[in-house]
Amino acid sequence: MKKIPIGISSCLLGQNVRYDGGHKRDSYITGTLSEYFDFHPFCPEMEIGLGTPRAPIHLVKINNSVRCIGIKEPEMDVTDRLKNYARQQKHQHADLCGYILKKDSPSCGMERVKVFINNQPQRNGIGVYAQEMMRNNPLLPVEEEGRIGDTKLRENFIQRVYVLYRWKQMMAKGVTAKSLTDFHARHKLIIMSHEDYRDLGQLLAGLNKSNLMETAEHYILQLMNTLKKVASRKNHVNVLQHIQGYLKKELSPDDKAELCEIIERYRNGEIPLIVPLTLLKHHFRKTPDPYIERSYYMSPYPQELQLINQL
Repeated sequence: MKKIPIGISSCLLGQNVRYDGGHKRDSYITGTLSEYFDFHPFCPEMEIGLGTPRAPIHLVKINNSVRCIGIKEPEMDVTDRLKNYARQQKHQHADLCGYILKKDSPSCGMERVKVFINNQPQRNGIGVYAQEMMRNNPLLPVEEEGRIGDTKLRENFIQRVYVLYRWKQMMAKGVTAKSLTDFHARHKLIIMSHEDYRDLGQLLAGLNKSNLMETAEHYILQLMNTLKKVASRKNHVNVLQHIQGYLKKELSPDDKAELCEIIERYRNGEIPLIVPLTLLKHHFRKTPDPYIERSYYMSPYPQELQLINQL
């Protein structure tokens, strides 16, 4: 499979672009993820000419506006330059299927960046470049390298990346009413693990040739917003039981009891999601179902990533 284009803060790849001349190379990103993702590095602070090493900057609230200024040189304000750089990169960002940002950065932090108010820090800011980039690309899955250390957040991010990648592939071929409804059908169980899928289904109910593109735009925006919510164990159990219903005529009483027990053990946190999924796949190999076979829920991304093993 072709590697998926992902934007990333340059320092996370080991590039010496930090204010102190160093980097923040992340071994999981440069190791495991690099096998599946084609990383496109961006360092807005370098690109606007600050150089390295350089005087550090931070966020300060001034007259109800958050500005990015020098710590030792408060007269140096780079806010507008960082925003302009994000706007200039809009075309490059449009080709991406995800973005990994450097946490705590006044330019690249996704959330909880320190903002100084009367010399007192509050962790409620967003990096200037990151905020503009995310505003310009509302569909884009975005995460920070620190949060990717959390199993559920990592799985959620990567799942969204693959959903957007499949969407872009479909759009590149030319979207039709059939391809759009098929896309929804194949992702329905994934959606169910995050939230009720019926709202998205109703969005497609009035689909016709005249409103195809408008409906597609509304659909993907709502879908990507829905998937931001991390799938819960409770919702996964609902999906597993829903899938089990497709086997109700095929399973022997013993097989049904075993599957119910495995799902219950997953509900109680005794085993990871991969266990009930593996058992379900075993049964569907014996009695295939075309809907389940085409659903991405059982295999949302390459199994080598082993994310389901940890959920």
